[in-house]
Amino acid sequence: MACQAKAITLLLSILAVSLCKPSDGAGIAIYWGQNGNEGSLADTCNTGNYQFVNVAFLSSFGNGQSPVLNLAGHCDPSAGTCTGISNDITSCQNQGIKVLLSIGGGAGSYSLSSADDAGQVANYIWNNFLGGQSSSRPLGDAILDGVDFDIESGSGQFWDDLARALNGFSQQRKVYLAAAPQCIFPDANLDTAIKTGLFDYVWVQFYNNPPCQYVNDATGLLSAWNQWTTVQSNQIFLGLPAAPEAAPSGGFIPADVLISQVLPSIKGSPKYGGVMLWSKQYDNGYSAAIKGSV
Repeated sequence: MACQAKAITLLLSILAVSLCKPSDGAGIAIYWGQNGNEGSLADTCNTGNYQFVNVAFLSSFGNGQSPVLNLAGHCDPSAGTCTGISNDITSCQNQGIKVLLSIGGGAGSYSLSSADDAGQVANYIWNNFLGGQSSSRPLGDAILDGVDFDIESGSGQFWDDLARALNGFSQQRKVYLAAAPQCIFPDANLDTAIKTGLFDYVWVQFYNNPPCQYVNDATGLLSAWNQWTTVQSNQIFLGLPAAPEAAPSGGFIPADVLISQVLPSIKGSPKYGGVMLWSKQYDNGYSAAIKGSV
């Protein structure tokens, strides 16, 4: 009887820990930062809907350019008004949410001219957003968890060097790496980088890409999904627009259709990591509707 009581106590202890600890299982990633009316970063995390938040974007860097952080209407890094976000970052992290710096974007001015250039960009990111030190940290003293590569233009060269350089800092403090390729496989810009096997998360953009997005049914999407699950990453995410207007060229999947027709077909993959959404601005109930099924 005593043994049985101990077993029950142990089981309850494990259950309590698992309830308090954020799950390492499937979750939702969201992009935040490109609309001043989407609420604060703290508000975003406090919804309880997300396990990852990508702060978007470091939109200009590399090839001799001065790096520029663009957070739209939220604040102005050049005026030093974004340092207050540091408290929000810490608040999110205290809830078990990983906060990453997203670099690139659809409208940025960025490129890498060489492996040395990639190394310099990695040093800048480490010192200004991650575990390094700088007198001009745009988001203040908070240390972000990693870097998301949302590279949508350029030659595709040297992003593997940037990944290796950033990963090198993991010897001092873990730097999580994420990639946001287009769903057409392989991705023109990020293929070489993803092949390094250094990316913890690959959230594939299954939108604005008609050949591999949801169009009346999931045939093209599922075919592309099966290709993406072959890459060297432990977690692959289904990237979707959070509303029709978030993706002018299509790809939106109504929540009920996603839950009944799409998720059951991909959740069986051992690499399934969850769903990525673009973006907080457009997420007016979508994440809440799907999170119980992700």
